[in-house]
Amino acid sequence: MDIRQVAVVGLGTMGAGIAEVFARAGLEVVAIEADPAALRRGLDLLERSLDRAVSRGRLAAAERYAVGARVRPASGYAEAAGADLAIEAVPERPELKREVFAELDRVLPPHAILATNTSSLSVTAIAAATGRPGRVVGLHFFNPAPVMALVEVVGTVLAADGVTAAAAGLARRLGKTPVQVTDRAGFVANALLLPYLNHAARLLETGFASRADIDTAATAGLGLPMGPLALLDLIGLDTSLSIMEVLAAEFGGPRYAPAPLLRRLVDAGATGRKSGRGFYDYAAGAPETTDTRNGAAGPAPASITLIVPGADGDSVLADAVARAGITVNTDPAGGSDLVLIEKSLGDPLLAAALATGRPGDAVGLHLAGGNLAEIVLTRLASPAAAAAAAALAARLGWTVVRAPDRPGFLVGTLLYPHLADAVRMVQDGYASPADVDTAMTLGCGYPRGPLELLDEAGPATALAVLEAMHRAYGDPAFAPPPLLSDYAAAGLRFRD
Repeated sequence: MDIRQVAVVGLGTMGAGIAEVFARAGLEVVAIEADPAALRRGLDLLERSLDRAVSRGRLAAAERYAVGARVRPASGYAEAAGADLAIEAVPERPELKREVFAELDRVLPPHAILATNTSSLSVTAIAAATGRPGRVVGLHFFNPAPVMALVEVVGTVLAADGVTAAAAGLARRLGKTPVQVTDRAGFVANALLLPYLNHAARLLETGFASRADIDTAATAGLGLPMGPLALLDLIGLDTSLSIMEVLAAEFGGPRYAPAPLLRRLVDAGATGRKSGRGFYDYAAGAPETTDTRNGAAGPAPASITLIVPGADGDSVLADAVARAGITVNTDPAGGSDLVLIEKSLGDPLLAAALATGRPGDAVGLHLAGGNLAEIVLTRLASPAAAAAAAALAARLGWTVVRAPDRPGFLVGTLLYPHLADAVRMVQDGYASPADVDTAMTLGCGYPRGPLELLDEAGPATALAVLEAMHRAYGDPAFAPPPLLSDYAAAGLRFRD
């Protein structure tokens, strides 16, 4: 299908960005906004975005005016009569989208495709309310549309042959990377991202870890560009809550139940950055995102007892401590300042701490990847021991977070249920491993996709942690997917 002219309805931040993307690809764009003031604001957004692109060397100055000239503002739907495709970018209210599509249905030629930029509503329900349900698709752009490379192309059970493929072809023509999926709540990116963010809110709510430690675990331990609580504030807690409610209605189960804390903050009007307060307080500018308890306020211990379960004492930790000139022994009765137990993601710490005869002085340390050290604390560990372990880790140059003595500690508790969600998506046949990873890297800024991360950790490791979490909590959200068990048993990788 030859798409030459498009219409964009709704010229807010997203609509203006989509109009720019089309115009920069050489398409003629009719930009429709009924409110004259909103239309003017949208055109101003477009102009400023083009100016930024020129200043940053992403658009030639001569081309900038040609792009702007391809966008024709309109206050009525009749001016879209010649469009081959129309996309709406109005607020996520089903009745409003149905109203827009009814108007477009009336004026567009029979061959035209209707597209919705919804991120959470049913594309099928929107399509069924039109006179051309076979020619309706989801084209979910990510904000800011001129910059973000991903477009989720969503087909429905009503789609006519070739329509979804034509939409994907258009996305490629725009210089975007399409991921084609069928209509399911959240598509790929939101269906994976929001439960992970919601889980982080639950960890904070239940006292599992501090706000700053949760976010540091994600950035320093997983290499993600932003911690989950800070990201919730950026997205908007009200928006996140709405998406979680859609996911819960579609899938059910505890993994999709919105965290009560998320709902309470929204009820209080604390919706994140846009309101000045969410999980963090933005009243005084950028909030503090490090936990002062984890700093090296006191001196590192002069001597430690280092226990490496199941090994002869040789370890990365032992080598690092020795290089720092700290006296190390392996006998808890040796009079050291701290008993440090190097931990893997395996057995809990408490039994090993009790076995030392000094459980109040015993702290676990888990090197979680990157430059992150998790200080693992039992209920018997003293504050002094926790502070000494944090000071030691800081002296060794590691970023520190505190984690309770629970399966997965903190980084694993955030990571492995998230990876299990990605495996279930593949298991269901909804998306391929490559498409899952593409959606999360291009759409959410992950440095590596969830299934790449899973391969890195090893399916067998992920399986063991999830099984331990499931035993400990009895929560079906942590039950390993059968496909993960198969891959672990067969020694397979998801991205080979």
